[in-house]
Amino acid sequence: MAKKKATSSQVAEKAGVSQATVSMILNRRSNVSFSAETVEKVECAARELGYELPHRKNKSNTRKEKLIVVLCPTLTSPYYVLLLQGIESVANEKGYGVFTCNTQRDAGLEEKYLRMISTMDPQGIIYACNPHPDFQKKVEELARRIPLVIISNKEKTTTVDAINQDNTMVGRLMARHLLDLGHRDVAFITPPLTRRQWQRSRRVDGFVKEYEKEGLAGHVLIKAADESVDRTLPKMDSEYSMGYQLTMELLKENRNFTAIAGQNDMMALGAIDALEESRIRVPKDVSVIGCDDTFYSGIRRLSLTTIDHFVALKGRDACDIIIRKIMMNDQFYSAGLQPTSLYNIEYTPKLITRKTTAYANTKRKIPDPDGMTEKIK
Repeated sequence: MAKKKATSSQVAEKAGVSQATVSMILNRRSNVSFSAETVEKVECAARELGYELPHRKNKSNTRKEKLIVVLCPTLTSPYYVLLLQGIESVANEKGYGVFTCNTQRDAGLEEKYLRMISTMDPQGIIYACNPHPDFQKKVEELARRIPLVIISNKEKTTTVDAINQDNTMVGRLMARHLLDLGHRDVAFITPPLTRRQWQRSRRVDGFVKEYEKEGLAGHVLIKAADESVDRTLPKMDSEYSMGYQLTMELLKENRNFTAIAGQNDMMALGAIDALEESRIRVPKDVSVIGCDDTFYSGIRRLSLTTIDHFVALKGRDACDIIIRKIMMNDQFYSAGLQPTSLYNIEYTPKLITRKTTAYANTKRKIPDPDGMTEKIK
């Protein structure tokens, strides 16, 4: 007669622990830790009883691909393309596959992907932006089970590994450059300033505070796109079109400014086209500054002044952290030890001065955008 297979309850009884403890230790759960003595008792009891996990021997063969999942808000922005390139370059070097979930800044779609995580069984997760506020707790729970990194636009986090971006500092740096060039009256164009995209407000706030520090409160015009923009599926030219349209609106409103700051490079490029179409010279009449230092800003004909905050390196660092934690778990959990570590990396943004900013021209002639008259600002 064939000998009956040992059960986990028998292992638990022999080791003097609970059945749940046996399951967590023998399944190598990475989010819990036990003393070396407890682990040794359980493993010794399992060996003596001949207990074997179902499919344990073939476990390494069931994972055809070592997978990292990336949740990304859009695939149409050069900023996120740069991030993904950084992530994939490291993943490919280390033999990992990357599965990108495009949430399209839609909370329902983000929630759907979060529910799918368990079926995808990734070894790591990267959030290319801040999670929706409604899912922050869910993300923190995931981070306790799976290595997870957020490429964050807020202050340092104490709960999840993060590549941080102080957007307030970025805004201050943009403003300081324009102030040093004598620009007292300026405009800031931005996508919608919503609760979901609150990090955009940080950049605007930093910009405004730098002007307030110089006694120029009220000298910054904030021109934000309507909230409905974030509820539509983005196109390749969405940010460029926003920059163009918002600048045209500023001109039609006859607003007084000698410089425009764009929330990102694509909006700044849209602003430049709107100004030049209205026969306003850049930078002789109006200076323009962007942010992100994407590929387009460095094209010689455009030569956009911008802020570099090392986007591709952030992607590389996020993937490095994931792989380092996977290796750490593999190295230590068999000894009953679960190392606790939290990574927070932040780069200092850098001004890249090119040809779209110059000293303020306070006596410039501005053509009416309708082409009827000229106004002196």
